[in-house]
Amino acid sequence: MAGRLEGKRAIVVGAGQTPGETVGNGRAMAILFAREGAEVLCVDRIGERAQDTVDMIVPEGGVAFARQADVVKASDCLGVVASAMERWGGFDILVNNVGIGGGDGPAHRVEEDAFDRIVAVNLKGMWLMTKTALGVMREQGAGAIVNISSLAAVAGGIQVAYEVSKAGVNRLTTSVAQANARHGIRCNAIMPGLMDTPMAVAGIAAARGESQAEVRATRDARVPLGGKMGTAWDTAYAALFLASDEAKFITGAILPVDGGMGVRIG
Repeated sequence: MAGRLEGKRAIVVGAGQTPGETVGNGRAMAILFAREGAEVLCVDRIGERAQDTVDMIVPEGGVAFARQADVVKASDCLGVVASAMERWGGFDILVNNVGIGGGDGPAHRVEEDAFDRIVAVNLKGMWLMTKTALGVMREQGAGAIVNISSLAAVAGGIQVAYEVSKAGVNRLTTSVAQANARHGIRCNAIMPGLMDTPMAVAGIAAARGESQAEVRATRDARVPLGGKMGTAWDTAYAALFLASDEAKFITGAILPVDGGMGVRIG
């Protein structure tokens, strides 16, 4: 089915990506949304990376433009919404694809600065962007928000800041869904499992001093469904559904996209 977002206006935050051999979640979502008919505002902390995504969309006949913003700054979030309003006069979709790691560890080892930084980006930044967008969506009486969480929200034990921040994203999602349903606004989240994205694979390889091939093999072996990680396109297709009118009666859902990892017990 083509044109599943025909006529929609979408903001994708985190639409750039860490350089690497594969595509990242934000870039895949921005490209797919454009292919399905949406105009896309590609937002990233590093403006050049957002523009790179735009430069991939436009030659395919899609419509996109870039905006640099750091979502931990309320003023930058206001700037993103202002750009969308100037261009479109409103918007239909917000995708919050913000997330970092680095310097994390179990509770008895992680340093305070690392904990604060990760929670500020992954949770507070997502709340700030959501809060800013809700003003427009509530006035419109419509809107769809898709938050990118992680299987780490419900599993793990060695990255306490990341795990806590993503658990917070899940609760942020359900809280926003409940508070805004009567305004015609839907809010859902996706919990990706092990994905073959540059941020994950290249980042882990660099941290461990291993090759990317070694990291891929280790991660693939942990996935129940087919013994292979998912890709950013798996995340993107889930987001496409949740952002589309096909999901018009779905809000407050936390959708695992994890190859069955989340159903393992014991």
